[in-house]
Amino acid sequence: MAQSKGSYSFSTCWNIKRHTVGSEMIREIKELGFQYVELNYNVTQELLATIEPMIERGEIGVSSVHNTFPHDPDPDYGTDSVLLGFDDEAKRRRSIELLLRSAEYANRYGASAVVVHPGEVPFDYNIDQALKGIYHEQGRDSKAYQKLWGEMLERREGLSARYLQRIGDSLEEVCERIAARGWNVAIGIETRSRCYQMPTLREARSVFDRLQGAPIGLWYDFGHGMMMERMGLYDNAEDMALVKDRVVGIHIHETVGLSDHWCPYVHSGDMEYFDRFLPIIAAAPVKVYELKAACKAEEIEASHNLLLAKLEALHKSQRA
Repeated sequence: MAQSKGSYSFSTCWNIKRHTVGSEMIREIKELGFQYVELNYNVTQELLATIEPMIERGEIGVSSVHNTFPHDPDPDYGTDSVLLGFDDEAKRRRSIELLLRSAEYANRYGASAVVVHPGEVPFDYNIDQALKGIYHEQGRDSKAYQKLWGEMLERREGLSARYLQRIGDSLEEVCERIAARGWNVAIGIETRSRCYQMPTLREARSVFDRLQGAPIGLWYDFGHGMMMERMGLYDNAEDMALVKDRVVGIHIHETVGLSDHWCPYVHSGDMEYFDRFLPIIAAAPVKVYELKAACKAEEIEASHNLLLAKLEALHKSQRA
C-alpha cells in the first residue's frame, strides 16, 4: 500500500479497461493510497453493482462523477458531442435529463461535483485530428497548419456564440432543477482536448457571468489546457485569472507534446511548465488525478510527491 493521498482523488479512467468487477477496480486504486475516486463516464451499472456497497460501507469516497453517468453507449451523448448545445430540441432535452441523472448519482454518493463536456462547434469531420497530424509532421508554424487552423478558427468563432447560448440555456435549467431538489452538487464544465470543443477559459467566464449564483463552475483540466495552448487556442497563464474564482474541480495530468494524461513532471521531464497550475491546484475544492493506463504505480507516487513538494514551497513563499 502506497502512502495516503489525503483528499486527492483518482479517476477510474486509469484502470477501467482492466476490470470487469467494479470492486476490484476500486481496490486497485486504493492500493495507490487514494481514499476518493472520480467515477468516470465508462462506469456501467454492472460495475456499480459491486462499487455501491463499498461506498455505503465507507470503504471509498466519491469526489465526483463524470457525465454521462452511468455509461451511455449512444455517441450522441458521449464525451465528444454537441450535447447541451444540440440544435435538435429532443436531443438537447435528452442531454439535460442525462446530466441531471449524473447529478442525482453524485448526490446519492455524497460527491461534490459532476464533470461535464458541455458541447462544441460541430464540423463535418474531425478537423482537430487533421490539425494534430500536421502539427506532428510539419509543426505549428507550417503553412499547412496555419491555413487549416485559420479555417477552423473562422468557423469556430462564427458559430461559438450560438452554441454557447444554447449550452447556457441548458445549464441554467439544470442548475435550477438541482437547486430545487436541494442537491449540494456543483456542475463543472471542463476545458477540452479538441480545438472545436467548448469552453475556452474565456467562454467559460461568459457562462459564469450569465449564471451568477448558480451551482456551476470550471472543471480545469490542465492537460487539455496545455494541449489547446500548444495548438494556439488560448493562453493558460494569461486567461486563468478570468476563471480562478470559479474553479470547482481539477483534472491533474500533463501533456507531453499533444499526448495527454501523463504524470506531471515525471513523464515530460519538465520541472517548470506545470508550475503555473500550482495556485489553482492549491485552491481547488476537488483535486482529481486523471491518468492513462500506461502510468505506473511508482510513477504516480513520484509525481504526487513532486507535486506536494512544489505546493509546500509555494505555500512557504507566500507566507514569507
